[in-house]
Amino acid sequence: MSSLESLLRHDRALVIGALTVVVLMAWAYMLAGAGIRMDTGAMRMPMAWSPGYALLVFLMWWIMMVAMMLPSASPVILLFASVNRKLNQAGKPFVPAGFFLAGYLLVWGVFSLIATAVQWSLEASGALSMLHGSRNLVLSGAILVAAGLWQFTPLKHSCLRHCRSPLHFFVHGFQPGVAGAIRMGIGHGLFCLGCCWFLMALLFFGGVMNLYWIAGLAVYVLIEKTVPAGHLVSRATGAVLLVWGAWLLIAASWQ
Repeated sequence: MSSLESLLRHDRALVIGALTVVVLMAWAYMLAGAGIRMDTGAMRMPMAWSPGYALLVFLMWWIMMVAMMLPSASPVILLFASVNRKLNQAGKPFVPAGFFLAGYLLVWGVFSLIATAVQWSLEASGALSMLHGSRNLVLSGAILVAAGLWQFTPLKHSCLRHCRSPLHFFVHGFQPGVAGAIRMGIGHGLFCLGCCWFLMALLFFGGVMNLYWIAGLAVYVLIEKTVPAGHLVSRATGAVLLVWGAWLLIAASWQ
């Protein structure tokens, strides 16, 4: 048996193992503070932004997206590996699932760049604490209301349906080769971004480096994408966010 044939026989276990290692490393990085001082006193005052600090914040966002989003994306990556294995057995070139993953993570890298810019702006205005989140009731209420409304939009549910049932994407949109795998990863990443970007924006409400908030959102995304009633969970969450946000906006108007 050739080394490639041996690899293909065990590719599912290899992909699962690799994804597990990547997720654990990402969570370890976050738990270690992502290279950013986490003492409460430091977090009360905005950090002086510099190119080096901005790069550190960008890496924090990107690795945080890996930790939060990769568990729910793992079934799709495994599906890509399975389809690619069958194509290889039919005589097509073997393409490692890592290229699909690279395209997927590229999308979240662009999101992380935008999130870094937004964080920079909010911290400069004094409206945001990295550890404790929004310091402004109007901003907090607006974030929650916007996230709640997004949960009811057709685009949100179209993206959620794709993430929950991606087989149609693979059957009708499979692209061969390394470039095709990267494009497919980007395509799936865009659906995933459309499904979850406002949920990730909730980090500006709960705290960009609040590990409890990060873990809670990660678990929620996994539930929304994998449990049978995920679409109902999405709508129920939207209703809760709307009520919570409206209450904060009313409270802000009383001040």
